[in-house]
Amino acid sequence: MEPILVYGFPLGSSMGLVAAFEALGQPYRLTRVDMLADMKNDNYARLNPRQETPVLLTDKGNVLTETMAIAAWIEARDTERRISFAAGTPEADRVHQWIGFINSGFTGAFSPLWAALEMTPPDPDFQAALRRYGRQAVANRHEKLEAVIGDTPFLAGDRPTLADLVLIGVARWAEFHQAVDPADYPRLAGLRSRIEALPAVRFAVAIENGESPAGSGALLGQVPLDEVIERFGKKV
Repeated sequence: MEPILVYGFPLGSSMGLVAAFEALGQPYRLTRVDMLADMKNDNYARLNPRQETPVLLTDKGNVLTETMAIAAWIEARDTERRISFAAGTPEADRVHQWIGFINSGFTGAFSPLWAALEMTPPDPDFQAALRRYGRQAVANRHEKLEAVIGDTPFLAGDRPTLADLVLIGVARWAEFHQAVDPADYPRLAGLRSRIEALPAVRFAVAIENGESPAGSGALLGQVPLDEVIERFGKKV
């Protein structure tokens, strides 16, 4: 079977993984999940007990969760090295280092802002405190990232890799939450503009928006969420 990536919208971090599959150029399918309506229930928990995206159903029918694990799965199949480097090289180590930073401290800094947004029932004082803390955390992570971005066009060199694609799925949250002014981080702003211009990223954004872009032809269609849960979810 072709791998199936379960991706979330709106503004899912998994957009970067959609772009990675598209850039990889090997056959794959997608399953679309409304993160505000489709995840927080027992049925979805059969697929991922943490009730999160992304989820990958591998070509062996195994369920794989967590961005770093899915990125590693993609890297192992990138025999043409379209978005990765040969295992064991300094360049590959650099990509892994970037992905680790992005998927831990950088992504985690937004958690208070998402918690404030999704809080039910609302608690205005607590939400205001979360937003203050979240904006400080996001600014701190942006400062750290800005300081270590090099002079190459992309994070790990002259061409885009999994690290850039993982970053772009998350970096756009800064504007959504009005957490920082992108103009304060010119290196990051320039990097983001280069990543956003990539055909695979433009394709992934269009997919996230519910459009049907032509793409490379590697995407073989979308599988309904209910079908994926029935086939791959734990039996209850």
